[in-house]
Amino acid sequence: MNPIVIQTIQFFMSLSLLIVLHELGHFIPAKLFKTRVEKFYLFFDIKYSLFKKKIGETVYGIGWLPLGGYVKIAGMIDESMDKEQMQEPPKPWEFRSKPSWQRLIIMLGGVTVNFILAVIIYIGMAYAYGDQFIPTESLKDGVWVTEENIGDKLGIQTGDKILEVDGNKVENFNSLFLEIVNGNSITIERDGQIIEMEIPVDFIATLLEDEDKVRFLSPRVPFIVGAIPEVSANKNSGLKINDLIVAVGNDQMTYFDEAKAVLEKYTGQETVLTVERDGRREQIPVVISDSATIGVNLGSLTYDEMEKRGFLRLETKKYSFAESIPAGIDKGVTTLTGYVKQLKKIFNPETGAYKGVGGFAAIGSMFPDTWNWPAFWNTTALISIILAFMNILPIPALDGGHVMFLLYEMISGRKPSDKFMEYAQMTGFFLLIALLLFANGNDIYKAIFK
Repeated sequence: MNPIVIQTIQFFMSLSLLIVLHELGHFIPAKLFKTRVEKFYLFFDIKYSLFKKKIGETVYGIGWLPLGGYVKIAGMIDESMDKEQMQEPPKPWEFRSKPSWQRLIIMLGGVTVNFILAVIIYIGMAYAYGDQFIPTESLKDGVWVTEENIGDKLGIQTGDKILEVDGNKVENFNSLFLEIVNGNSITIERDGQIIEMEIPVDFIATLLEDEDKVRFLSPRVPFIVGAIPEVSANKNSGLKINDLIVAVGNDQMTYFDEAKAVLEKYTGQETVLTVERDGRREQIPVVISDSATIGVNLGSLTYDEMEKRGFLRLETKKYSFAESIPAGIDKGVTTLTGYVKQLKKIFNPETGAYKGVGGFAAIGSMFPDTWNWPAFWNTTALISIILAFMNILPIPALDGGHVMFLLYEMISGRKPSDKFMEYAQMTGFFLLIALLLFANGNDIYKAIFK
């Protein structure tokens, strides 16, 4: 199956689940407080529905426009903008007739469910799969900066040991990239010297210039022969695929990133490579080209194989069901905190992070292009947290806007007028449309010009 098709299917599966559960978060407390729910929709039903059925007092349906979903609660100014209903005297079953604390619970229900769902997913992931990661301290010879221009912008070189970001010890190499993106300062060890540097305020903009190169840090890898092209001068030298090159002439070499400097010493010469093959060392006569290359492609080792050869250490942590609960909660809180930090940078024009804001294509690309259930659920949990936070922002037309006005009412004892709420709802709606156009416009720009 086409990778894009797989991502699209996963995107709609995840989106549908999150929307239905979010709206259930409003629906259930509304019904508990005897508030009439007139509609419950997955996606928007502008002009017509793909499916609808009335059960009791509620019409359940699926719309054709996949921009979200909604529940239409009687006596509430929402995206339906039902002004006629609001002009009639309040009915006991209407939202506006309920005490403010009940209305607050109804409005907070959606974001609460989204966050709880993410935590439940993280709990399940911890229990089922545990955590496997590379301890940063196990990279005894530091990191490999695969994109030197990005490393130069940050001030990091191959061989540096990354110790802290914002004064916090970096224990998990797998999370290092996000910590740097969200951070303000970084502490490294270089040649035995401790160096603390500020992360450039526009570092995110540098990463966004070429998104294929954003993963600019890697564990240092050995020089494994991956393939020997037919046109290579060393095709018949005796080199074999999966040979590990450990020396060129008299110069020892541990990592691939050392190869360029070593090979330049032998440019245009015949020399001998020392390789490890099947547990023993062999010497292979080769010719080094005028461009200081051997004429082979770099191969790769899995992290398990690199661990066996002593290049890094993998740490696996398993959780009992009881242990997975606090682990899942901690992952949910950590993810939310990290997202808030990213959002702060997006709203700071100096960072250039706004250029990375994406729409549906960007969200869809977060899913794996193969059927990978752990990755699917991990991405779904992340999006659920994003939806929870975005929905609670105090913007009219979002849950957070309604919560803001309800808190004002509870504190002041005065209820905003229906006319004010109508104008606020319209303002918020146009603001969201503008954000939607900007985000998806960014996707289109990247697809065409990058």
